[in-house]
Amino acid sequence: MGARPKTPNQALATLLDAHGMSRKRLAFRVNQLAKAQGLSTAYKHSSVNRWLAGEQPKDPIPQLVAAALSERIGRPVTAEEIGMTTSRGDAGRPGWLFPRDRADALDGMRAHWSEQPLEQPRTDTFTRGGYTHAVTRWLAVPTDPIEPADHPTAAEGRRRVGQHDLAELREAADQARAWDAQFGGGDWRLSSVTQCLRDRAIPLLTSSHTDTVGQQLLAITAELSRVVAWAAFDNGQSGTAQQHFIQALRLARAAGDVEAGAYVLTTMALHSILEGEPDQALDMAQGAFHHGRGHASRRVLAFAKLAEARAYGRLGDATSAAGALSRAERLLDTVHRTSDPPWMSYVTHSRLAADATEIFRDLRNPAAALRWNKQATDMAADRNPRAVGLRLAIVATACCQARDLDHALDFGHQALHALDRVSSARAGRALHRVASALSAFDDPRVHDFTRLLHHQRIPAKATLR
Repeated sequence: MGARPKTPNQALATLLDAHGMSRKRLAFRVNQLAKAQGLSTAYKHSSVNRWLAGEQPKDPIPQLVAAALSERIGRPVTAEEIGMTTSRGDAGRPGWLFPRDRADALDGMRAHWSEQPLEQPRTDTFTRGGYTHAVTRWLAVPTDPIEPADHPTAAEGRRRVGQHDLAELREAADQARAWDAQFGGGDWRLSSVTQCLRDRAIPLLTSSHTDTVGQQLLAITAELSRVVAWAAFDNGQSGTAQQHFIQALRLARAAGDVEAGAYVLTTMALHSILEGEPDQALDMAQGAFHHGRGHASRRVLAFAKLAEARAYGRLGDATSAAGALSRAERLLDTVHRTSDPPWMSYVTHSRLAADATEIFRDLRNPAAALRWNKQATDMAADRNPRAVGLRLAIVATACCQARDLDHALDFGHQALHALDRVSSARAGRALHRVASALSAFDDPRVHDFTRLLHHQRIPAKATLR
């Protein structure tokens, strides 16, 4: 049991009462969040009463209590705000900030990335409402007004940033995307990208450079942040990913790059969809498309429409999902390769078909899902094993919906094979979802699949959604 302060926890009591969250409900949600992190807890309303009396639970329970309240309130809540201390502090706090002032934003980014460890942090949870503040501010003002004084000048005696520095960072971003696709977000190689951001890209922001180079530097750093964010989510660190994404969006705004901002916001929408928040994600995807028109390439706009279709799929709106999917397909039909940013090359008709497979699986239309899957076979499994394996897992669950056990098992085993060497919590969740769907069949081959999955020790590091 933790130490007992002398005074009751009035901060926690105030938040619970103000937002109508019962002691029993808080205890229940904390138990759920703890289970998602592999912890066994059995908190009850009496446990919450002890916290209110001043008892301090041990880490990571204060963070989980804060996460549960964040979901209830719809904004980030820290352990400090609820009157609970932690042994490791609120290390990610600067990551949630999205200052209006450009100089304050750059200071916050430096603080955020300077605190990031190179080793993989423990699994953390998605905060409902955690994106609201940042998204609202970006949608209101997607680009900062940039004055010449915003960029350091050579007269200040700092090192001059040139095209060779930008090329180095672009190469790091390209390599990071390749590593993430091939090895998964939990692969050790991705730590070098965090180090590149912390020790290379962020310090360059205070070096001298021209306005043009400065804007390019901010945009490239935004993309590096986005890549690290997606890798963190893939590895089960969803709360950390949210903070990285927010900083990526703020960097894009500082760069005056609406296309980069629309891309980051769409990726944040996908993150929200996959964390069970399609309603919020729908607004984000539509906002990215609206602001991107006239600024972003057609491939970026297609990506936003694709995210919109996926959100509608999770919401059960088949008509709207089909409409958004059709719009994405038409945009891809008219793509001009020469005008596309290189980091969007993966958004192809094959990628669209793979996403459509998942959309119609979510809509419980397995026949349509299986038809779309036939158009999604162009992606090379050797370079993109995670994407291929995830699609195969989705097809396996669609086959379960169609009561086709033979094909469900076939696709399930193919997914197991494709994801065998991928370090990805998301892949683990997908495979465990296949096992859950197969459990509806009383067949010895299902038990064989489950045993094989457990033998490969692929964890489902977060709650299935």
